[in-house]
Formats: sequence, C-alpha cells, structure tokens
Amino acid sequence: MVDVCVYGGTAAGCVAAITAHQEGASVVLIEPGRWLGGMLGAGIKPRQDCPIPAAVGGLTRDAVFGFGDHPYDVQRAFRDWIAEAGIEVYRERRVRSVTRDGNRITAIQLETSTPDGWGVPLPAIESAPDIDVQASIFIDASYEGDLMALAGVPYRTGRESREEFGEEYAGVQPVTNWTPIDPYRDGSLLPLLDPDHGRPLGAADDYAQAYNFRFYITKEPAARREITPPDGYSPADYELVRRYVAHLGTDLEALRGIFPGWINSGEYNYQRASLITNAPLGVSRAYQDGDWDTRSRVWRQHIDYLRGLHHFLSTDSAVPAEFRAEVAAYGMDASVFPETDGWPPQLYVRVARRIDGRYTVTQADVANESDPDDSVGLALFGVDVYPVRRIPHRDAATGQLGVATEGDMFIGGHLGTGRPYPVPYRAITPKNADCGNLLVPVCLSATHIGYAATRMEPVFCVLAESAAVAAVQALRARTDVQDVDVRALQNRLVERGQVIAWKPEATAHA
Repeated sequence: MVDVCVYGGTAAGCVAAITAHQEGASVVLIEPGRWLGGMLGAGIKPRQDCPIPAAVGGLTRDAVFGFGDHPYDVQRAFRDWIAEAGIEVYRERRVRSVTRDGNRITAIQLETSTPDGWGVPLPAIESAPDIDVQASIFIDASYEGDLMALAGVPYRTGRESREEFGEEYAGVQPVTNWTPIDPYRDGSLLPLLDPDHGRPLGAADDYAQAYNFRFYITKEPAARREITPPDGYSPADYELVRRYVAHLGTDLEALRGIFPGWINSGEYNYQRASLITNAPLGVSRAYQDGDWDTRSRVWRQHIDYLRGLHHFLSTDSAVPAEFRAEVAAYGMDASVFPETDGWPPQLYVRVARRIDGRYTVTQADVANESDPDDSVGLALFGVDVYPVRRIPHRDAATGQLGVATEGDMFIGGHLGTGRPYPVPYRAITPKNADCGNLLVPVCLSATHIGYAATRMEPVFCVLAESAAVAAVQALRARTDVQDVDVRALQNRLVERGQVIAWKPEATAHA
C-alpha cells in the first residue's frame, strides 16, 4: 500500500512521481513499456514545444528542461532522476482492471506488457495477469487514459461538433492538399484512402489526428540499420503513392515531403503540407479507445507503413532514379535509439481519450476568452491538428475528382494568441461522483480543439506537478481530490516555482 500510484512513465508521470515524493508521500510509478520519459525520450526535445519559456516553472523548468536534446540522454536522465529519488518503478506492466469502493479506486490489477525489439506493445492476447497495487490516490499520466477508463470514469474521443461547445473550428474541416489524382482502381478505392463519410463541415465524428514516429535516419554505416520491407509487401498497396509521385515529377523537395518528411529539430516529423507522408492516416481513431490487441496492431501498422513506403520509394521504377538512390541510402539511426534498432520506443499518440471532467477546456480558453480562478498551470500553443483522414474529393470549382486530406489546422502558429492561458484544476479532476481519488493531467478534460492546443509535453509536465501536489494535499486532508483547498494548492504551487498566471509585463520570449 502506497500513498500515491502514478500510472504512466511519460515525462509527466515522472514529474508527478518526483513531486509526490518531494511532498513527503510514498510513491510507485508504473510504466507499460521499458523506457521512461514518453515522447521526450522518443524524439521530442524537452523545450521543443515551449515557445514562451517564461510561462513554465517548477520541475519542468528547473529539471526537465535541463535533460538535454539527445533522446537516449533524455531517457537516461529520467531513469536516473527516478532512481536517485528511490521511487519504486514497475516497468513492462500495464493496468488490466480496477477495483473500486464507492467513488474511490482501492487497487489496480496489472498485467505483463513487455514490448518487442522495436518497442511495439505486447498484444492483450499475449499478456498475463501480474501483481495488484493498492494506493490512496491515483494519477493517470498515460497518453491513453487506461486507468481512468477502466475505473469507469466518463471520457470523450474523436471530434465534437461545432455546436456542442460553440467552437468555430470544431468538427469536420475544409479539405487540404487537394491533388488531381484518380482515387479508384477498377472501381475500388485505393489503399491508403478512407471513404468519405459525407458529413457536413462542423459535424462531429470519431476521427483522431494522425500519429507518427519522430524518427532519425542516417547513412553512416556504424549506426545505420537497414529498413527492410514488411512481410507481405506488395507495391500495389502503394498505388496512391505511385500516382502522387507521378504528379510531383522530379521535384525533389516535394518528394522528400513523402519520405523522410519534415525535419523538425533533428528528427523527422509528419509533413502536413504533403498529400502523402511518413505515417498512415485514419488509423489513429482505432487506437484511441482500443484494447491492446488493437493498439499493438496500429503501432506496428505505423512501422510497417514506413518500411513499405521506404521500400517502394527506393526500388520502384516509377520513382525518379535520383530520389530512389537517395532514399535507399538511408537507414534507421541506432545511435539515437540503440535498444530498438533505431525505431523510437514511443509512438507519438497526439490524442486519445479525454476525461469528461468538471471543466472542459475549449477554443474559448485557448483564445483567452475565459478567466477560470482555479488555474494550476499555463498552456501556450496554437491549435495544432495534423490531418485526420485522406479521402476522395471532388473539387467544387472544377468538378474534378481527386484526393485530399482533411482536419489539418495550425491556428495561431506555435505562439497561439501570444498570451498563455490557464488550465483549471477542474480540468484534471473527474466529477466527484465519478471518482474521488484520481487525477488526470495528460488525458485532461478538453474538446478536440482545446486539447489540440494544450497537448504539449511541457504543459503535461506542469499539470502533472500540480496534480501530485493536489494528491498529497487530498491525502493529508483525508478528502476527495475535488475538495482540495484550491487556494492552498495554488499557494504551494507558487512556492514550488510553478507559473499559474500570466503577467502582462512578462517577456514572451524570455
């Protein structure tokens, strides 16, 4: 029995565990994979999505931002940080079921979750029951929100309609990247395309924005790991790529948008300006609320898609010879991810479940049109949504049939409105009747639009520190997390160096 159980060894989970420990609680940290740090150990740099550093404080500023930029160094920094604090960690374990008594979680039952050699999670069918963990307070810091879901706490997935929260940018969006390519072969839709569900602009649906790997490639022989084609590879599966390559011709820069994609900060990311790029579309919606059989399949699908794409572009005669040779020279960089043959150990799960909490962060919050008085941290990015699907689409002006992406938006750019906005304590806590001893700083309560701006790793870390302080205060007061004295919580956060209010005189680029 421990005071606080933190589920998920993401960067936020590690911050929560350290914070609870510093606040005097006994802590256990549970990580379904083998590595700590989540996306900060899988390609994203600690400060990468932090355009306004003055809006960030606490352990995120004082510790996490100092962990360096090399993913393997960041992984080791999180591992050493947790080890030096003496915090007990269960790796390769994930939640299987949850035991409740009234509105409180009393224990969680774990199962084995050993990833394979490329970091792909263990399918549910291959998992085995493991130990139980009892705690007074639980923090779900995972990207998927499994502890929250298995505890029976309500949540949302997909995209809300424009009307539900009065959000201009909610729901189905105008298409992007329209290209005059025939989407059919012998009357059937080509692979890598979704049929259009036909819902009007602003309508709700169950799609989630694209996931991908933030990966590194190299030509250096010592670090290069060959990218082999997947089992059952067929060039017919890449007919859409063939047609897009023909459309692009010999434009090498445009071709590089397909592979390796957009070079972000040393690592390659999804190139949203390209009709086709280094990750599949439309499959993330199965992951967000799926079981681990489904998630393992979707994770591997991302790997196999990239392998097949690389093979097609490096071998098919439809691809310009110069670009074929360029692609063929690249392999995964094992100097960055040595334990997984160069494959990042974490799929970039940009969004999955979102708790239906006591306050829902919406477009109004992102636009600084609200003023909640229970802020426990600031968020500081624009509405950043990668495409959710690739569909056949007839151009309204010409009537010509082609292919387009849909859902992509980057409103306000990386600076958003230029003024950070507060995230309320109510957004990381369930309704009291749903659960009284759970905090959810990663799968927080937000709409599709609200989450798209709030979902950055530094923000998750900030909210996790605040969640852990609240957990210890609830523990000491012997109260539900909803009944924590918010003013006392905010005072303690400020004492710890957290920034919970934006001061107009602060320097935006400090």
